[in-house]
Amino acid sequence: MQSFDTRQTFIVGRIDDLRPGASISFALPDGSELAIYNVDGEFYATENFCPHRGAPLTEGVLCGHIVECGLHGWQFDVRSGECLTVPDRIRTYSVRVEDDLLKVFLTADDTDENPDFKSV
Repeated sequence: MQSFDTRQTFIVGRIDDLRPGASISFALPDGSELAIYNVDGEFYATENFCPHRGAPLTEGVLCGHIVECGLHGWQFDVRSGECLTVPDRIRTYSVRVEDDLLKVFLTADDTDENPDFKSV
């Protein structure tokens, strides 16, 4: 049986394009969007839309590792995707910095949770 690499890499910007405490959105070819966050020089990626009413999380407020949806105030930890408001979560994705470029890694089966985040 032949195996295929189902992992995709997207260059979402340069590290200089995303100042600490800020977030940007990145449109994927399938029409979905990612939210990329800079938390004190550490970069994280999640899906961009709040599961409550679909508001873009990049239009919310980022305070430390917590992003708050601007529509109804749901809060999410950008490291794990855990919702701090209700029992729900958003997807997280692995981000790497290579040659000052931000690269996000996704899998074709859409199951790529951020392997770099270790819950304590």
